Amino acid sequence: MKIKKVLNNNVVVSLNSRNQEIVVMGRGLAFQKKVGETIDAAKIEKTFVLETYGISEKLANLLRDISEKYLNISARILEYAKSQLPYKLDEYLYVALTDHISFAISRYKQGIHLKNPLLWEIRKFYKNEFQVAVKALEIIKEETGIELGEDEAASIALHLVNSQLSGENVATAIQVTEMVNTILNIVKYHFKMELDENSINYERFLTHLRFFAIRFIREEKLEESVDEFFFEQIKIKYPEAYACTQKIKTYLEKEFHFELTKDEELYLTVHIYRVTSRQKFK
Repeated sequence: MKIKKVLNNNVVVSLNSRNQEIVVMGRGLAFQKKVGETIDAAKIEKTFVLETYGISEKLANLLRDISEKYLNISARILEYAKSQLPYKLDEYLYVALTDHISFAISRYKQGIHLKNPLLWEIRKFYKNEFQVAVKALEIIKEETGIELGEDEAASIALHLVNSQLSGENVATAIQVTEMVNTILNIVKYHFKMELDENSINYERFLTHLRFFAIRFIREEKLEESVDEFFFEQIKIKYPEAYACTQKIKTYLEKEFHFELTKDEELYLTVHIYRVTSRQKFK
């Protein structure tokens, strides 16, 4: 295995047998080594594959300023996250998490503890990601001896949520969270009820809202395909759910100048009916 790029004395980029870029870590692995020279296999402690072009360059820039131990922590966290989450994680997380963890620990050592204003929403709406982030705090403690709080778990969870947005920034994930929270509140106030957050219907509704918000932020509208007769029947059959959808529509138009398509109105109406009517029945 030959060195393609030296990131620092302990981290290099090489190629595997499938010609994929891999990051190889080990103490003194690249000490006094140059590009093209062979890696001592006995010194290799960790490897991971990079499928996305340009990530190794970003890692190289990052590791000029911070220790590779934070990259090792990120790699452990992402290995665990991949086993727990149902979607593919964006490889930029190696960079984003490494940078975030380094900065979080630096702030901790300086006695600076930042509150995450979305802690409650993230813990509630992104349960799987938050649980992975809680495990991430355990990994950080194992590796550094430093115990970070739930606010940092919420921030790590946001990075995982953001991974679904194909490299878009964390501000986008925050906007998705806020939009979902507002729509859920519109439903609660309209029906004057608390929703059963443990129900399958709630999870389905939440999933629909998340992806709806992501589509909106990316400006990916659904193509109009709804049958007019079917749409009118849904309005008649589920009048309260449709009235709630109209409130959501008004909110989106007022706050974001965004108009729902009839398909989106229909899907929202059906999901709202399902999540509220079954709860009323119970």
